[in-house]
Amino acid sequence: MKPVTALALESELPMRLAITHETRYQYSPSVQTAQHVAHLQPANTPCQQVLHHEMQIEPGAPVEHSIDAFLNHRAYWALTHPHDGLLVRAYSEIQTQEPATALCRQSWESVREHFRYRGGQAGDVHSGFVFGSHHAPVHEAFLAYAQSSFTPGRPLMQAAQELTTRMHRDFSYESDSTDINTPALEALTLKRGVCQDFAHILLACLRSMGLPARYVSGYLLTQPPPGQARLIGSDASHAWASVYLPELASHASQGWLDLDPTNDRCGLASPGEDYVRLAVGRDFADVSPLRGVLQGGGAHTLDVAVTVAPLGE
Repeated sequence: MKPVTALALESELPMRLAITHETRYQYSPSVQTAQHVAHLQPANTPCQQVLHHEMQIEPGAPVEHSIDAFLNHRAYWALTHPHDGLLVRAYSEIQTQEPATALCRQSWESVREHFRYRGGQAGDVHSGFVFGSHHAPVHEAFLAYAQSSFTPGRPLMQAAQELTTRMHRDFSYESDSTDINTPALEALTLKRGVCQDFAHILLACLRSMGLPARYVSGYLLTQPPPGQARLIGSDASHAWASVYLPELASHASQGWLDLDPTNDRCGLASPGEDYVRLAVGRDFADVSPLRGVLQGGGAHTLDVAVTVAPLGE
């Protein structure tokens, strides 16, 4: 994939994508009752419009839909009878476009000061993204890695983009080298991992600098090798980070610069038109595609299949 290190130009023609995200669990012995929460419905954003969304659940159950604290779509359901497996299939049709461009010369120090706590004064609504979280803690090791990009007076937009590019150069993407329980500090030391690790490391670096940053879950359109058909179910969900620029709060992006260190892509409100945002939060724990509480059961197997393709392909 060709790396993009600058903000993309606005596209004249939108892109339409079809996304199927299928999750299958098999339980042994049977689960007696269960409660589940899913973040599988994309939201309308400055760079994407949801044309259609549906979700299938087996065994069937009534689904309650709500909006969570981060304005993500959330689905909840309960299974009150024994079952040996669970199927959740989400299908979405999304129209995307390239992020708009804007120039922001606000220094990283001024943003850090903007979010510094001051007693008796109202804080910024995004202040919660400055603090460390379970998967993206504030730590001196992240500060040490980030500091060379944040020279005195440097615009935050420029510094964050360079940090993203530097991570892309310094870290190796290795499937199965980590899992969601691998601490970001360990992945930083190893200099390898997958997109979730890189997103958490980038978050931890930005927060350790005193800057507000959030985790983004979603999808990325990938291209099959030349002459080969696209494989159904062979894609995977994706993750990246975004940093907040108060100077662009009134911009269409609402001030969020998206940063994908896995692919060295950056853009306001989205790294590019081939990305689809699913949900945002402090880290992966806030936006897990599917999680639940089970009564009974024991061992289980999990299969996840994701397909992202141009609509109508």
